Amino acid sequence: MSDTKIDPILVAVIGNRFDAITKEIGETMLRTSRSPIFSEARDFVTAVFDKYGRLVAQTAYIPILMAGLPFAIKSIKDHYKDDIHEGDVFILNDPFGGNNHPPDINVAKPVFYKGELQFWSVSKGHHADVGGGGVAGYNPNSKSMYEECICIPPSRLYHKGQYQSDVWNLILSNIFLTFLVEGDLHCQVGACKIGDRGLLGLLQKYGTDILYQAIEEVFDASERQMRAQIEAVPDGKYYAERFMDHDGINKDKMIKVGIEAQVQGQEITFDLSGSDPQVVGYVNSTLPNTHSACYLALVTLINPDVRFNEGVMRPVKIIAPEGLVVNAKHPAPTTCCTLTAASAIIEAAWLALAQAVPHLAQAGWARWCAPATMGFNPRTGRPFADIHFMCKGGGGGTEGFDGWDHIGVVVCSGGLRSPDPELHEMVNPYLLLQYEYWPDSAGAGKWRGGLGVIYRWRVEAPDIPAANHGGGTREETAPYGLAGGKPAPKHQLYLKKVGGEVIQVDAESLYHMSTGDIFEIYESGGGGFGNPYERPEQVVLLDVRNGVVSIEKAREEYGVVINPVTMEIDRNLTDSLRG
Repeated sequence: MSDTKIDPILVAVIGNRFDAITKEIGETMLRTSRSPIFSEARDFVTAVFDKYGRLVAQTAYIPILMAGLPFAIKSIKDHYKDDIHEGDVFILNDPFGGNNHPPDINVAKPVFYKGELQFWSVSKGHHADVGGGGVAGYNPNSKSMYEECICIPPSRLYHKGQYQSDVWNLILSNIFLTFLVEGDLHCQVGACKIGDRGLLGLLQKYGTDILYQAIEEVFDASERQMRAQIEAVPDGKYYAERFMDHDGINKDKMIKVGIEAQVQGQEITFDLSGSDPQVVGYVNSTLPNTHSACYLALVTLINPDVRFNEGVMRPVKIIAPEGLVVNAKHPAPTTCCTLTAASAIIEAAWLALAQAVPHLAQAGWARWCAPATMGFNPRTGRPFADIHFMCKGGGGGTEGFDGWDHIGVVVCSGGLRSPDPELHEMVNPYLLLQYEYWPDSAGAGKWRGGLGVIYRWRVEAPDIPAANHGGGTREETAPYGLAGGKPAPKHQLYLKKVGGEVIQVDAESLYHMSTGDIFEIYESGGGGFGNPYERPEQVVLLDVRNGVVSIEKAREEYGVVINPVTMEIDRNLTDSLRG
């Protein structure tokens, strides 16, 4: 490598080009996928790694995937060592071999230049089916990894450019939705080839010496930025804990995640040793998922301009002893860790750091709680799989800002898109009956939470399994309020059978639906921040007029009395209440 100092403008140009390549990989996936989980919801992440396996750039469409990829690339590199060739394409989904959870499949293509490995072009996405006994990948009844998925250790989809039909056939023979998964795997391979093309263009233009100098500068700059952000947090040890509803098997036991955030100078340690032991059901977290959740909790509290790469990870340490629910041992089931466990981890980390930097903290976001469904659609004549991404709740309030309405679970941080309702009805045997904001679903506060939604649909096909996954159905797991703000309500879910029976739907549970059944979901909003009585009266009045807050809740939680006829504030009663 040359000793000549690289031009900082060129560093910025090259750094931005790496970022752009990850977006080109993602755009290719959006345009070529078969599953709406890719094309509509964008449930994937794309990245570029250097020859040493260091994260150079990524686009985290779903942020909980942001820090899991380094584990996957390391696993592939360690497995194949010197047996990596130009034209190879690798696959991995083993949750105990470098992956976060089974449905997220890693596809990685090594990029060679002048006969030597220089980079990796990587895509990782949530597939509609990974086998096992679940529904679109989710099996609330699973007690081991073997009931959840076909486990794929580091393997080759292509070897020196040659299609490995035996590997493809082995994977596709163990899943139900063959045409969807095959199409989406080809989509990922093609996307990685687009990344390969972009990286080769950079190599041909600048050469390896310039590129690697630029990479080191980018890493160092990101590290400096992260250290400066951590240094602004007062030194100390801050502990908090949050709970998961249950594990799907032992439904009367909530599961604790305890985190101590230790801040010292420019470094921070997240110690999760206070968490419960691993459990029987599928909410156990893998180590890559726990790392991702801790990083996500931190980066959502700091300057969003900090570029997430190898440099950002240097001043952060994560302690998660093996055998705990935050680092389960093989072969524990883990499919719901990216939602259930990750949400509890992020919330506990937020609450811990809120003790140090309350002005940066956020009230609780609504957790995910909705079904995955699959089966045969008689209208299209083909099988389908679907995750009901319309069930996005509200975000929590923070100092100076209300929470976002219908933003979705914190592990996605706004990256998850809701599908178009008409397209949803075209590919799935469902008829949407109601899809709108849920009034009074936001926690009250000086800055209130964002609104959740009411989502109802009728089943138009027989014998459809529904794996309801996530949490937030208990008071203890509903979105919390901060700084005097109120919590949001817990979720309410019902399956109304065509015969008249009404089933109250629980988290991490399996149900069966028939033609004419109606699934009804009230997805919570976010928690409030600050004393609700400090919210300006005219803002409360506007919320009431807009149907966000009811007249009753305005009086009960905000101390603002509104005349139901004139829709104006009753000054005397309001002054009396607000005192």
